[in-house]
Amino acid sequence: MQAVRVICGVALAAFSAGAALAAEPALITKQWTVTVGVEGSVLPTYEGSDRYMLRPFPLFDVRKAGTPPTFHAPRDGFGFGLYDNGRFRVGPTAKIRFPRRESDDTDLRGLGVDWAVEVGAFADYWVMPWLRTRAELRQGFGGHHGVVADVTADVVVPVTPSLTFSGGPRLTLASDKAEDPYYSVTASQAVTSGLPVYTAKGGVHSWGLGAQARYSWSPQWTTYTYLEYQRLAGDAADSPLVTQRGSRDQIQVGTGLTYSFDVPGLW
Repeated sequence: MQAVRVICGVALAAFSAGAALAAEPALITKQWTVTVGVEGSVLPTYEGSDRYMLRPFPLFDVRKAGTPPTFHAPRDGFGFGLYDNGRFRVGPTAKIRFPRRESDDTDLRGLGVDWAVEVGAFADYWVMPWLRTRAELRQGFGGHHGVVADVTADVVVPVTPSLTFSGGPRLTLASDKAEDPYYSVTASQAVTSGLPVYTAKGGVHSWGLGAQARYSWSPQWTTYTYLEYQRLAGDAADSPLVTQRGSRDQIQVGTGLTYSFDVPGLW
């Protein structure tokens, strides 16, 4: 009887070890699809300007392999879903705000602003299979220390399996500390810039519309083109930098190219 117990114990140990070895490769064979690319945009030399410049932007995204590409609108920050049930998706997001250098435009004498990074969270909700709504709330660091919120909606229309059109309304709100560095004019800045003293408060920052066309040449290669219009509002629109030297109407046009590939993961 003792011998039977020993044999059974050895068999059970061998079975457990075999099961563990069989399961181990599954831990390292899960695939993720990584998308990288570059976008070129024509946009105002500073927000509120009536002159334009060309600027490149890097692109990056990660999703589980085998899942369809995540829809992205041009105004979306970089983010990834911590929870995604196919209709509702939520996770962290971030945006980089480029520095406003005095050398970029003669309008900006004495009005330079450093780099800013905005970090926060987003939530996507598909009201219908063809209608995505999105909200982002971000805290600024660096050039500004305020809070910015974007609320958008996009009608998404797959014209063919390869071609998709999308577009819809945009709304941006900003706190006092988010508006102040870019639209206020202090007494010392007034002397340098020649603009009157002005204090910008928060509220509705802008509203607008956006549209995009995206074409997938293959599972790996995709191109897109977009047009975004925003109308500055509130204290941003009334800033002397905008009213005396720029424009409340802001347009951004861009085109991008992305490449997707699979990589193994450990989870």
